[in-house]
Amino acid sequence: MTHTIKKTITALCLVILGSILLYNCEPDPDSLGEQLFLNGAAQGTEKSFPVIAYNIDNNDTIRTDAAKLAYGVLGAFDESQFGMQKASYLTQVKLSTYDPDFGTNAVVDSVVLVIKPRFASDSVTTNTVDDNYTYTTAADGAVNAKKVVNTYPALKFGKAKRNLTIKVHEVTTFLKSASDTVKSNASFEFDNTRELGSKVFNGNVSSVAITKDDGGTALFTASTPGIRIPLDKQFFQDKIIAKKDQPELSDASNFIRYLKGLRISVAENDGYLFQFSPNDMEMIMYYKYETTGSTTKTQTSYSFVMGSGNAHIGQYQYNRTNSALGTLIENNNIGNTVAGDQKLYTQSMGGPSIGVKIPEEVITELKKRYQQDKAAIIGAKIRIYTDKTFWNNVYPKPTEFTFLQKYRNPDIINPINGQPVTVTNFTNDLLKLAGVPGYTIFKGNNLDQEEAYYDFVITQSIKDFVESTDESMIKFNKTKYFKIDLGKFESNSDQTTLAGYKFTTASYNTGRAVFIGTDTTKPKERVQLLVTYGTK
Repeated sequence: MTHTIKKTITALCLVILGSILLYNCEPDPDSLGEQLFLNGAAQGTEKSFPVIAYNIDNNDTIRTDAAKLAYGVLGAFDESQFGMQKASYLTQVKLSTYDPDFGTNAVVDSVVLVIKPRFASDSVTTNTVDDNYTYTTAADGAVNAKKVVNTYPALKFGKAKRNLTIKVHEVTTFLKSASDTVKSNASFEFDNTRELGSKVFNGNVSSVAITKDDGGTALFTASTPGIRIPLDKQFFQDKIIAKKDQPELSDASNFIRYLKGLRISVAENDGYLFQFSPNDMEMIMYYKYETTGSTTKTQTSYSFVMGSGNAHIGQYQYNRTNSALGTLIENNNIGNTVAGDQKLYTQSMGGPSIGVKIPEEVITELKKRYQQDKAAIIGAKIRIYTDKTFWNNVYPKPTEFTFLQKYRNPDIINPINGQPVTVTNFTNDLLKLAGVPGYTIFKGNNLDQEEAYYDFVITQSIKDFVESTDESMIKFNKTKYFKIDLGKFESNSDQTTLAGYKFTTASYNTGRAVFIGTDTTKPKERVQLLVTYGTK
């Protein structure tokens, strides 16, 4: 147990952000395998060993509360391998000031909800929509100007050229607090009888800029490009303005139980998935009110708080009927931890993960080679090939993975079944070698081709298990387990260290992939352990 704690502390102190991690240190002088392998200079004999690779069913569920959602996901995507995946989003709304004074006889003119998707900033289309635009400033009055619209494609996964109809409804279930744990399949009621707003999204986001005719000086530049969804102004007249001086608007506790939140979803069941920033959302109510002694009404606006501190929840739905994965699940032909699965499916947002088990007999063989032949391990990796039949499409191959190590700790016994508890953590490689120049969790190869493959580095993990004389390592079970997911490890707020092995982007990563598993008919492409030996 002490060994595990020390390794975890090492990870939190030394792990630098990213899949390629750098730290100013040198490996121990006697760490021959580490130095040669990590510097790309591994020389020796490479041998392949069989492993057991299988699918891990996560029950299409993952934690998606505010603590897990650096980005939210909206959309729907249906394809033959995984079936339909649909993402909706729930958020609390708070007042920017409590017990607000909206003035005398306030009337709502309009309300807009702004969602800001991630977009390709290097793919801009610029159009001048008005060459004769007049812009009024306090200093110069009316100024001759041009109104320019910059349009960018949102980053999507799926059928990118389809439209999605975004819909907004009122949540009728209390969403609790931002710190509460919520799963992606949790059910929350909403008022389906009254649509608060909708917008057809064509996949592009825009921003507006106004430039002065004389000299081209920028007079106005919009904020981050977004989707502006008009909302039902009468709803806000009745729900907000009419409640002036009432308990419902008096404090945050009352308000989040009064206006419980908004549900944002799409009408379609196929199209694409896109990410957006929950903390950058805006909701603005434009209204006018009467001023004493004036015959004209004053126009103003009120901004609601949509970002940090609110409960944010991702809701994900799946329909795997008639899909390749769905058929395997229906026939109980998946998750074989003894013989392995022929195909491996990995999908973020609660979909399946990949498990890789290095059998006891392989570990025994590795120890024998080390002890009898004096063959030291200078490189070890798990190689996994993509399934060419899945990639007969335009979808990009994944470039982000998390990779974890699992083992049973005999010092901790489960009181229910009497078995050692399974411990999950970063791999020994990441824990010890995170700072070594050249170290990577994995390397992708031939990603622009049909037959791509990935190498997951386990040099230090295998060396520790095969060559170590440390009793705390030897006592662990002889079978090594690893777990692969789409996404990447997230950093702490200081952006220099990883937050921990449980903090990943899997809850909002939109990718999926199919790999060749333990398929004996494909000796080259099946998942395998590749070990490079050298002599000290």
